Amino acid sequence: MNGTDIPLLGILRERMSWLHARQAVLSQNVANADSPGYAARDLKPVDFDDILRSTRSSGIDASNLRTTNTRHIAISQPNDGFEETQIPVSSSDPSNNTVSLEEEMIKVADTQAQYQAAANLYSKAISLMRLAIGKPQG
Repeated sequence: MNGTDIPLLGILRERMSWLHARQAVLSQNVANADSPGYAARDLKPVDFDDILRSTRSSGIDASNLRTTNTRHIAISQPNDGFEETQIPVSSSDPSNNTVSLEEEMIKVADTQAQYQAAANLYSKAISLMRLAIGKPQG
């Protein structure tokens, strides 16, 4: 079995890819905080139901997967073509710049924490698989 055939690892890789792309967009917002007319952007959240449907259509039995809240598991699309959106304007400065450094830094910290959690889950899954096949960490 190839590592890319394991749904959990694929989902975690996709999530980490989305978080990496989001961090790049947020860093552009921070870098352009003083640029006149710059509109703050973010990545469009990905719908978990779409990911489950695509998993089912690819032949993987995901019928036992359930979510009770849409925020429990957030997964990204499998490609790097994530859709960017402009953040709704809550306020802007006289130069029509819509970047709020406070909001951006909160998003950056949240994205970093989510990425670390996904990386930890990925590492733990690999460790459990190594244990299952009898190859200890080392």
